Amino acid sequence: MKALDNKPVIGMSACVFGEPVRYDTGHKKSDFCVNELGKHVDFKTFCPEVAIGLPIPRPTIRQVLINDAIVVSQPDGSGDVTQALTNYGEKSANTMSGLSGFIFCQKSPSCGMERVKVYYEHGKGCKHDGVGVFAKAVMEKNPLLPCEENGRLNDMPLRENFIIRVFTYRHWQDLVASGLTKHKLTTFHSEHKYLVMSHHVQSYKALGKLLARADLELADMAHQYITGLMAALKHLSNRKSHTNTLLHLQGYFKKYLTKPQKQELVEKIEDYRLGTLPLLVPLTLINHYLREFTSDYLSSQVYLSPYPDDLKLRYGF
Repeated sequence: MKALDNKPVIGMSACVFGEPVRYDTGHKKSDFCVNELGKHVDFKTFCPEVAIGLPIPRPTIRQVLINDAIVVSQPDGSGDVTQALTNYGEKSANTMSGLSGFIFCQKSPSCGMERVKVYYEHGKGCKHDGVGVFAKAVMEKNPLLPCEENGRLNDMPLRENFIIRVFTYRHWQDLVASGLTKHKLTTFHSEHKYLVMSHHVQSYKALGKLLARADLELADMAHQYITGLMAALKHLSNRKSHTNTLLHLQGYFKKYLTKPQKQELVEKIEDYRLGTLPLLVPLTLINHYLREFTSDYLSSQVYLSPYPDDLKLRYGF
């Protein structure tokens, strides 16, 4: 992985970090986030419910649909904290420019990223299409910020996708902090080409065309670029998209490899495509050949190591 100037800082619901701030004095600690990801990032924790003055322990709160508006209160309708949570969310969202990602607590009426229960005013049943008041403010104010929920991070493809977006976004933040130039932007894109290709080929083509335009000011081009890049990386990579990318990488070694070496690489890529080998196997072989047949262009490709290797996120792909 390309070195970062400093560790990425990820915002996190305090209960997911392990702080006993839930209504029942408990927590929702994520061992992966704290013990594994925590080796490579720093966390900044938030508990909006405690921040607005709710005690520990405390009565539960829920989202209720009243006259087409969401109200957050106790189940009996008392203790309306809708405005307090909204104000805190909007205030906090304005302070997150230094974050490279955010991990919310699923199902929470304040921190849930999606599928939060919204109860009907009459008390009979609920729907599951709500967004936590705090989470909504953070995501709306920071549309480029990679966001996920603790529960969804148990899904390996979603976990890897989130980590890729966090480290890519941090690289972008470092680039901007260093003083953006057209040359730096072009170099950044060159380094991320195959990463984008492995997620969304259409975006790979569109971003290249964007950088070729001569009618855009640098600031406008950079904004369109990072918006397009982060949208592209939201697409989950799969065996088909990785196979396409691996075949492009294979082409760089054609004039260096012996016939048996070429055949071995072709077989490993095909075995990966068929699902009999994990992605790590052809990538390890490509990295081996890259050390033997040096290429500055390939060595710079973020795709080959988009995050710290000891996170082991490509073992199951």
